[in-house]
Amino acid sequence: MCGITGWISYDRDLTQQRVQLDAMTETMACRGPDASGAWLDRHAALGHRRLAVIDIEGGTQPMVVPTDDGPVTITYSGEVYNYTELRDELRRRGHRFLTRSDTEVVLHGYLEWGEAVAERLNGMFAFAVWDSRVEKLVMIRDRMGVKPLYYSSTDDGVLFGSEPKAILANALADRAVDLEGLRELVSFTQTPGSSVWCGMNEVVPGGVVTVDRSGLRERRYWTLPTRPHTDDRKTTIATVRELLEDIVGRQLVSDVPRCTLLSGGLDSSVITALAAAKLGRPGEHGEPGEKVRSFAVDFAGRENDFVADELRGTTDAPYAREVGAHVGSQHRSIVLDHAAIADPAVRRAVITARDSPLSLGDMDASLYLLFQAIREQSTVALSGESADEVFGGYRWFHQPEVQAAQTFPWMAVFVSGARAQVSDRFNADITAALDLPTYIRDRYSDAVGEVERAEGESDHEMRMRVMCHLHLTRFVRMLLERKDRISMAVGLEVRVPFCDHRLVEYVYNTPWSMKSFDGREKSLLRAATADLLPASVLNRTKAPYPATLDPHYTGALLQQSKELLASDDPVFDLVDRSWLEDITRQDSGAMPIDIRNGMERVLDLSTWLDIYRPEIRL
Repeated sequence: MCGITGWISYDRDLTQQRVQLDAMTETMACRGPDASGAWLDRHAALGHRRLAVIDIEGGTQPMVVPTDDGPVTITYSGEVYNYTELRDELRRRGHRFLTRSDTEVVLHGYLEWGEAVAERLNGMFAFAVWDSRVEKLVMIRDRMGVKPLYYSSTDDGVLFGSEPKAILANALADRAVDLEGLRELVSFTQTPGSSVWCGMNEVVPGGVVTVDRSGLRERRYWTLPTRPHTDDRKTTIATVRELLEDIVGRQLVSDVPRCTLLSGGLDSSVITALAAAKLGRPGEHGEPGEKVRSFAVDFAGRENDFVADELRGTTDAPYAREVGAHVGSQHRSIVLDHAAIADPAVRRAVITARDSPLSLGDMDASLYLLFQAIREQSTVALSGESADEVFGGYRWFHQPEVQAAQTFPWMAVFVSGARAQVSDRFNADITAALDLPTYIRDRYSDAVGEVERAEGESDHEMRMRVMCHLHLTRFVRMLLERKDRISMAVGLEVRVPFCDHRLVEYVYNTPWSMKSFDGREKSLLRAATADLLPASVLNRTKAPYPATLDPHYTGALLQQSKELLASDDPVFDLVDRSWLEDITRQDSGAMPIDIRNGMERVLDLSTWLDIYRPEIRL
């Protein structure tokens, strides 16, 4: 996994802009701690930070193929899991390869098929190709948007990068946030193509952006398709299993140490079990198999102090250990204490990684610390992320009142009156100017308008298709962005098998009645993998990523908030100071979790303002 950036300018000589390109590239040193590269031509400057995973010696970038009409150059981030098949096909078509890397395969694929190479790739990727033969930049992003890619138009070209910080490092970038950016930030709508920063957009998942002298153009090579599903239940279950085995097998390919993230829930346990079975098999030449490594996060004293609530009925640790023993993994729990999670330096690292003040507080901090510990032993991790979106795993999928709600389902559950809780921290003037209820209503209408109804589909089946589509095109994007930014902040590549587009398309078009045939969440996934896991895990009720309940953590937040109130921090130009003052008068031991979360958001916002010093245009 890597970080990519670049600058296209048709009115400048960019060969003189090495210092500026290096500044953009250096912002993503964490994404690529192994190497840095730059390539400059008159109108194109491409930068790259490398995390070496495949072909350690041969995969350096930017990578160039000379042609009779000029060089074609790529800066690439991600992994293509079918690159060996594509390389064989390209060889048959006359292409010669100098490395074992998937980067070279993608570049030769562009030479053979142009922009249409995207449709042949299976994986998570974001890359940019400068084709000097026609002076054109082509930016392409994977179908589900696992890997990020942003761009900002200039008067004579474009700036781009894996993260906004790379673009913001260029003097031409507009380091400002307006009301539209704030709306997107706090509304939890995750509008495709949007960005918090003025003048900046993301390449949409499954999107292609081209830039040449005539301007910038966008198109999509993939959207979530509606297709008839003719397989019966037995065949559907078998197909899901077959796809999962193929996907996990492909995503285990690595020249560096790999592992799995194991919470003890169904999703991560399935990935760990499949990985253990694949790695445990003897090699082609009789060499012994290997044990998969698995990691979990836990909190000091959690098993003794845990109190079940509406979201979390059980702790993860016993189930993770049971799965580890069942499949024979080398399992380790990373145990965190409240002081580490509340450390302002960790908050600063998380906010820097995310480029925005939108975080999940202690859950992001603990994820950062977990990934940091894993990175000491592994470079690649397989995650169960996105299974809930693909298979309908959230409880609210099965709640009639949420099914009927004319808003984003997660808002019907967590937000009162279609108003984002995170906005509560703003002062009254900004809250009124944002008008979030209208913004959310409009974005919801846009999202529903994207869904194509299947022929003969009942109203209920169509409604459930809408719910699935909203999760696969909006909600999952929030989780994938969080995963990518926080993992790459420590140089860990996290792969997401459940985001393979073949699986996503197949399950999306399976009728809801079949997805919930046993009256529970994730019926198909459970049935397809029942032979792999202990009964306790198969029957376990879903629990979300854990949050610390330690009152000492809340106490640390209270102290930090009091210190903030004693300062003249610019956060109070946005936040209602009296709101935070009222919070700090409460007892940390009795503070409701939503109030604590609001306090976290204010501290996050203050940290973001200090790091980025943005101009706020209201």
